[in-house]
Amino acid sequence: MTKVVLASLVSMAAVAAVSAAEPPLEVVGTVDLDRYLGTWYEIASYPAWFQRGCTAVTAEYSLRDDGLIRVVNSCHKGALDGKLKQSTGRAKVVEGSNKAKLKVSFFGPFWGDYWIVDLDPEYRWAVVGVPSRKYLWVLSRTRTMDEALYQEIVGRLQAKGYDKARLVRTLQPGAAQ
Repeated sequence: MTKVVLASLVSMAAVAAVSAAEPPLEVVGTVDLDRYLGTWYEIASYPAWFQRGCTAVTAEYSLRDDGLIRVVNSCHKGALDGKLKQSTGRAKVVEGSNKAKLKVSFFGPFWGDYWIVDLDPEYRWAVVGVPSRKYLWVLSRTRTMDEALYQEIVGRLQAKGYDKARLVRTLQPGAAQ
């Protein structure tokens, strides 16, 4: 029994040490949802199981009658002309976050974090992540992004504790291959 308790304490200390080494994820100061709504093109992301094989990824946000945000994620499977796959969900603003933190649900009562961690003042591009840094999306209002701008964004993400080696560019129509 003593060994189990000791092992548990060591494990909890290790988790606490890892968590303490990574600062809390900061979000942007405020988001104007009216300007954020609309279509975004995925420029790059951390590969996620639910996007496996996706190209031409987009996310479209619009207001619903109940005050929530309608979220429609789309992609083409396997190739730019592959089968269209869409997922429709809903999002709500986290109270007290100046609209920089949302909760998104695609499956019934289950909600996931959606934090806006970097945002162009003109809403031409945005970066979305989660507190654990497990997921990351670089979004743009256009299908392509200037390489120098992309590298600036990646540099800021590294300062926020993201691993740039995990970022994978998303194939979009008209983008350089």
